[in-house]
Amino acid sequence: MRSRFAFTVLPLTFVAGQQIATLTAEVHPALTWQTCTAPGSCTTNNGKVVLDANWRWLHSTNGYTNCYTGNTWDATLCPDDATCAKNCALDGADYSGTYGITTSGSSLKLNFVTQSQQKNVGSRLYLLADDNNYQMFNMLNQEFTFDVDVSHLPCGLNGALYLSGMVADGGMSQFPTNKAGAKYGVGYCDAQCPRDLKFINGQANVDGWTPSSNNANTGVGNHGSCCAEMDIWEANSISTAVTPHAADNPQQTMCTGDACGGTYSSSRYGGTTDPDGCDFNSYRMGNTTFYGPSMTVDTTSKFTVVTQFLTDDGTANGTLSEIKRFYVQNGVVIPNSESNIAGVTGNSITTSFCDAQKTAFNDKNGFADHGGMAAMGKAFEAGMVLVMSLWDDYYANALWLDSTYPTDGDATTPGVARGTCATTSGVPSDVESADAAAYVVYENIKVGAINSTFGSG
Repeated sequence: MRSRFAFTVLPLTFVAGQQIATLTAEVHPALTWQTCTAPGSCTTNNGKVVLDANWRWLHSTNGYTNCYTGNTWDATLCPDDATCAKNCALDGADYSGTYGITTSGSSLKLNFVTQSQQKNVGSRLYLLADDNNYQMFNMLNQEFTFDVDVSHLPCGLNGALYLSGMVADGGMSQFPTNKAGAKYGVGYCDAQCPRDLKFINGQANVDGWTPSSNNANTGVGNHGSCCAEMDIWEANSISTAVTPHAADNPQQTMCTGDACGGTYSSSRYGGTTDPDGCDFNSYRMGNTTFYGPSMTVDTTSKFTVVTQFLTDDGTANGTLSEIKRFYVQNGVVIPNSESNIAGVTGNSITTSFCDAQKTAFNDKNGFADHGGMAAMGKAFEAGMVLVMSLWDDYYANALWLDSTYPTDGDATTPGVARGTCATTSGVPSDVESADAAAYVVYENIKVGAINSTFGSG
């Protein structure tokens, strides 16, 4: 993944905080999901989802004054990191009215633009085990299955479902100044080591904060939040990718300045994580008719996505060796497309696939540099949090997912073409206007033993 930004245009800016306010009650929407041991043998879990802290209203602890307005901090409430954390409180969320987030049974719908008293763009949510802790997943020798509707996601949007190396309580036990924790969606991290987060490890990100030059609501601080990331699903109706991102330390850690690396720093590869990952995008791998409207996987209607995480010894104690992908649509099981790139074989992610792909595309092999499949497996062992989101991209217009990227590259060069979207597509101001009604639906999440969560017919 190239970047993962939250964009909310509000008179009252909704951001992350550490203290707790109660002007709006925090009521987590219910979302059921299942654990399976064999086909047809699944147990329903009564889960909930929580909105990420970066979307929420942050205000003074003793009133209604915004701690952050537009893309700048209030100088009085937030003169430095520590003082800001003491002075500012994170409030509850109106999930459907303000953010366009609704659940029904096992279904979660995320609207792209929601207009209420203010305008909200996109969202990022986490699956909870209870009201105060995230649900943790170890996917070694397991498979993850869900249904998705991307039919209303055009070029430039990314409906992403993935796993992050966040900690279960959102960092409350590690950082006493973090009073909000998982209950308020605190503790996010990924392989880009995002520096747009307003609070990290119980302190504000005020020091060194630089307002964005192309977005009125965001900026970059001196600190970032790093961890391993397993992108099970990044997609719109045109293109999709599955991408593991390794990290030296699989769980959440704070970084400083350009040493963070990733999208937000001048040295992309200067950090402790792999920002590029080892991706399998069918279009990029040379099959231009596999995924999309009226193609083999037809994105005009709902389908099922199955991702298997196989180990070298076929047990949960083994080393991650292969990531396999299947689809199910209209009762038919569809294997992932095969690579059509010279020198790169297969339709799954393995060490040999990643090495060959990086060579064929002349890309830096950051995946191997940070431990590759074994490191991704270590992240599973530590436990990872399920993230479900919808966003647009102010850094690269999501062209890395669905177009020719880099835009000055030759589309006939292996690895440059990633989808059919124009290189002029995906501009946030355009999609937020023309495609405001876009949405994604995730439903019927199932996790369990290999070949237990899906079938044909």
